[in-house]
Amino acid sequence: MNGLFRRAIPSLYACGFLVTWLGICLTEVYSAPPEIRIETPVTPPVWALLERELLKTNATACEEFFAKYFDERGFLLCVERWGGDDGPDDAMENCNDWPLIHALGGSDRVLAMYKHAWEGHLRQYTLAKTTEVPFARDGMYYKEFPVTMDWLHNGEGLTVFNLQGLSDPDDPAFQKRVRRFAGFYLNEDPGALNYDPQHKIIRSMFNGSRGPLLRKATGVDWAGDPIEVKGRFRLGHGEDSYEAMLLHFKDYNDIIGDHPQNLLATSLPLNAYLLTHEDKYRQWLLDYLDAWCERAAANQGVLPSNIGLDGTIGGATDGKWYGGVYGWGFTVFDPGSGKPANRNTVNLGIVGFLNAYLLTGDLKYLDVWRRQIDTINSHARVIDGKKQYPRMFGDQGWYDFQPAPYDQGIAEIAYLSQRPEDLERVAGAPWFSYLAGKNPGYPEAALRRDLEGVRSRVRAMREDLTTPDTRLSDDPMQYNPASVESLVQLMLGGIHPGHRGSVLHSRLRYFDPVARRAGLPEGVAALVDSLGANTAAVTLVNTNQLESRTVAVQAGAYAEHRFESVSVAGTAVPLGDSTFQVTLAPGCGARLECAMRRYAQPPTMSFPWNRNSLSR
Repeated sequence: MNGLFRRAIPSLYACGFLVTWLGICLTEVYSAPPEIRIETPVTPPVWALLERELLKTNATACEEFFAKYFDERGFLLCVERWGGDDGPDDAMENCNDWPLIHALGGSDRVLAMYKHAWEGHLRQYTLAKTTEVPFARDGMYYKEFPVTMDWLHNGEGLTVFNLQGLSDPDDPAFQKRVRRFAGFYLNEDPGALNYDPQHKIIRSMFNGSRGPLLRKATGVDWAGDPIEVKGRFRLGHGEDSYEAMLLHFKDYNDIIGDHPQNLLATSLPLNAYLLTHEDKYRQWLLDYLDAWCERAAANQGVLPSNIGLDGTIGGATDGKWYGGVYGWGFTVFDPGSGKPANRNTVNLGIVGFLNAYLLTGDLKYLDVWRRQIDTINSHARVIDGKKQYPRMFGDQGWYDFQPAPYDQGIAEIAYLSQRPEDLERVAGAPWFSYLAGKNPGYPEAALRRDLEGVRSRVRAMREDLTTPDTRLSDDPMQYNPASVESLVQLMLGGIHPGHRGSVLHSRLRYFDPVARRAGLPEGVAALVDSLGANTAAVTLVNTNQLESRTVAVQAGAYAEHRFESVSVAGTAVPLGDSTFQVTLAPGCGARLECAMRRYAQPPTMSFPWNRNSLSR
């Protein structure tokens, strides 16, 4: 019978509630999630077939990429370097989005490949040493972590690692590293006292396993050792010589003190909390975020880009709240283009606010970011008859005016808050328009776009004539075939985490209770077509015409939400937990409407069958 709950396989985890539906009364406490059986035949929709094809194609293409650019040790076949132009972070970025492919239901081979690449690159860049950069002369990695670098680059290099827990949280090496990496910021390692607990600051923009760099940075610190460029390498910033590389970083000096991009580091204690539920990680993160909330409030609603070692706004940049490398006033000469370039990375700090919101569901963390957006846009001017909005602030006030309003982070704010006024700001975005019922062709178009992305990058990879001694670590990155944005949106009702070391934010996730792994079972497709503050609707389809499939549906990327009830064909059943199971008969499918309480439970990496029910 379509939608009938029945007793699931025993001993997954304690649920603690009773179900009565369609005259069938179960009067015992469940030891596993309730299960819905779907027996309504459906012709496989085009979107479902496209999803399964995209998952398969992604995995196959990643295997070809891995075979070409990595060796049997997991080393990337390139010239190893330190620096902001090209460095250790770029090596692991070549596997960006591979954890998402597996966590969505892609081949186990993808998990094995990116783990092998992670282990290999740790060894590769521990062995790689500099001659001119003082802090990397004994290895670019120390204790399996960057010795000291800014979080624009640290975050990029940790993108893969910070998502491994979606698929493989029980790996012993992963667990040790999660704790060790977080410990670098909780001052648990005496050689890496990055954090000042009194002033609640990360003490420098350069920080890592050897601690903070508490002096002005030099061009060499950023550019790395001398290197032959012309005729051999094509640098991403357009430089044609080592001298141009040094010129690029000539003014990247004022790194002492805290900067909002250091908020990317909060993903490390967040992952440690998701793994262990030790309160010290949660408390550290919230203490640090609360300090930034206070700084924004004291600075007329805008996050300052420098906090001095004494905890004062602008304390290391002559009192200028907008000072410092990557600050609001950081405009430098770009030798590649021959023009000034505005390089403000305050926007990266939103990751920390999203992390705090995941832990608490407290809208105050989103309000800080929303207030910053509104404050910046309040300084709009009419220039040449058109209203324009600033992006930068310097000694002469706001500058870098552009026709579009400043909107860094507004999509994340709208997605998480689900407030009508926030959703109105992103109403024209294709995915948000689809969720509002106004863009029905979006799923197929988005999936076909990502399929084309895989195809075009594989074609370019096959045409790549570079050799290991003529490519840097970021050169293969343009050919990384992984294309998953549409799958994250459509399958999970989630937002792509980007390539900045963020965790995943999604309304749903799936697990295969038979194979005991993350992701949708083989042949199953999912389409989230509606999200509300307390609701989500998803259609599940078994494209396999011969075999049944069972899928565990989880509320949230880390079980941070709770299902209050689920309805199939108009019949609702109370739930009161973070997971339920659906068994899909061959070739069958249905739309499930879920009533939810968001951020009702402590988030966790644990798979459904390994955890007990938690509540706030």
